Amino acid sequence: MPIPRRAVAATVPLLVSALTLTACGSGGTDSGGGDAGGKPEGDITFQTWNLRSNFKDYFTGLVAEFEKANPGTHVKWLDQPADNYADKLSADAAAGTLPDVVNVSPDLSYPLAKAGLLMNLDKEPAAAKFKGEYTPEAWRGNVLPGLDGSYSFPWYLNTGPLFYNKALFRQAGLDPEKPPKSYGELFAAARTIAERSGGRIATLGGTPAVEDFGRYGVRLMNDDATRFTYNEPKGVELLTEYKKLYDAGGLDPQSLTNTPDKTGQKFLEQKVAMNPGSAHDLETFKKNAPGLYRELGITDAPNNTGKPNMYVMGLGVSSRSKHKAAAVAFARFVTDRKNQEAFTHKVAVFPSTKGSLDDPYWTKDDGTDEGRVRVASAKMLKGAVNYTPVVLSEEMKTVLKNEVAKALQGKKTPKQALDDAVAQSNKLLKQG
Repeated sequence: MPIPRRAVAATVPLLVSALTLTACGSGGTDSGGGDAGGKPEGDITFQTWNLRSNFKDYFTGLVAEFEKANPGTHVKWLDQPADNYADKLSADAAAGTLPDVVNVSPDLSYPLAKAGLLMNLDKEPAAAKFKGEYTPEAWRGNVLPGLDGSYSFPWYLNTGPLFYNKALFRQAGLDPEKPPKSYGELFAAARTIAERSGGRIATLGGTPAVEDFGRYGVRLMNDDATRFTYNEPKGVELLTEYKKLYDAGGLDPQSLTNTPDKTGQKFLEQKVAMNPGSAHDLETFKKNAPGLYRELGITDAPNNTGKPNMYVMGLGVSSRSKHKAAAVAFARFVTDRKNQEAFTHKVAVFPSTKGSLDDPYWTKDDGTDEGRVRVASAKMLKGAVNYTPVVLSEEMKTVLKNEVAKALQGKKTPKQALDDAVAQSNKLLKQG
């Protein structure tokens, strides 16, 4: 599915944690048949995530090309709907029918790898030899905490630009060509915009999420992902600054309950000065808010680490595949430079292969809205990291959002709110 995978499936850790009792060790211990370094042969299954409807011809051609180059192999392509994809993985894991090559994001690969159901690519020589073909950022994005290795061949990447309204910056006496790059600059700009607009214009439409804590430089978890730590002093410092900003009018008055759609609408109405967006939004602005469109700036979300946020997608290989050599060869084939670039030219995502983003397609604005966003986003991927912890469930995200709201409303101190959020999330983590 060619969009950022922000949803974490709470059902997977619950089910697969039980599988660790019967799996042949954790951390991706191989228990299937065949030598991963041998000749690719045999029948394998390949599962994607909601891609058949838009890319049937691409994947059909890809499978045919691989089979032609590797006589004796046969690839059965499966595609699952976006809804309940995690549940499908859970059912396959429980039944011992996990596909040989499976489309996963790190949050989905983590419980499977922990149960010993995915191959540790760093420890399998037949897979590890291809590591240098991918960007270091992409390979690291599939390394799982506490499991000592990467469990998916990097496939496509995504990131999102931050749009800002140059006119609102200019009206506040700020340089519209110098958007804030750090959180300190963001807070200063937001206070200025609120003050000089008489409180009519907020800079942000939403409250801080876990990615904000990561970009601020907060340590989100311990090294083996068994305990959340974002209530450390730096985390408290960030939430304290957001509380000041909320009181000063730098956050939209409805920021505690705004959805992404609502913040997008307020940005379109020029009531909010900055908001995440995509090429699709540019088309909307051009049609419905031409004044905003003419004054639109594109930048990266502020961070204090020098590393933007990204979302990563990969192809995992079942550790129980009966034809490991074919599975490894096919996963690498789908994710090699030629095939990644062909796929990412079809959809608004980015390749993870080394050198691909140096191509003019990703570096030179072609004058289209899509090109404008594509080039701006591609620049952000160098040095980018995936800040969202792989064990962070939707319930844990809600816990953090609710506690942040209590701090901004003054019902709790920032420290109390984050201590409570961490305590609740750690309890949920142990239950999983």
